[in-house]
Amino acid sequence: MKEKVKSNSNTNIKQILTIIFFSIIIVIGIYVTNNYNENENKVNVQPTFSYTLDTIPKYSSEPYVTINNNIPNFQENDFTTNSFEDYSDLDDYGRCRVAFANLSKEGTMPKENENRKSLDKVIPSGWQDTEYPEINLSNLYNKCHLIAYSLSAENANDKNIITGTRYFNISGMTPFENRVRKYLNNNLDKHVLYRVTPIYEGDNKVASGITIEAESVEDKGKSICFYVYIYNVQPSVVIDYRTGDSKLVK
Repeated sequence: MKEKVKSNSNTNIKQILTIIFFSIIIVIGIYVTNNYNENENKVNVQPTFSYTLDTIPKYSSEPYVTINNNIPNFQENDFTTNSFEDYSDLDDYGRCRVAFANLSKEGTMPKENENRKSLDKVIPSGWQDTEYPEINLSNLYNKCHLIAYSLSAENANDKNIITGTRYFNISGMTPFENRVRKYLNNNLDKHVLYRVTPIYEGDNKVASGITIEAESVEDKGKSICFYVYIYNVQPSVVIDYRTGDSKLVK
């Protein structure tokens, strides 16, 4: 009789161990599957490679220069027809970092009844309210959206605003923003991947410039495709990028 009880006890232990084993296998399977799906859908905010100031030509006379043969650095899993906007947290120096979006007319651009709000309360790193009437420059600096309000409907988002010269904003950024906006306005169901990366030297408060990557999604860049570096400079003005101070060229 005792031997029978012992046999039943061993059988129960084996059954319990078997149940535990398969439970662990199921849990591991669920974990791996969820991680795989998460990685599949994860947005590639950071470029897989980036340019440094050492590899970008010095400013001469044009507000921008093309880089990487004008081919953006997006990865295959970046391409989606779901609109999104992703703004990196400010770094330890209070500076903006990468802004990445999949732009579309309905998904990200402002609606007809939306209006821009004041940026008075946003003070980007290196901001100095400076004017040079000697060269007809009422404001050296603008509060520049990394991703333009007209494309993102982002107002006073401090993760999306940097200190940029008037020249940088109007002559450098605006033409590229206009190209993307025109395409999306004329193609209501289309999307454009758009990533802006500020480039700083050391712990400077003011970005030396930015890179912009843009590529139309549905036709894989046949309509919109560029990768440029825009210089944060102002003709006739010398800028101290460490502090935002400036002076006229003598």
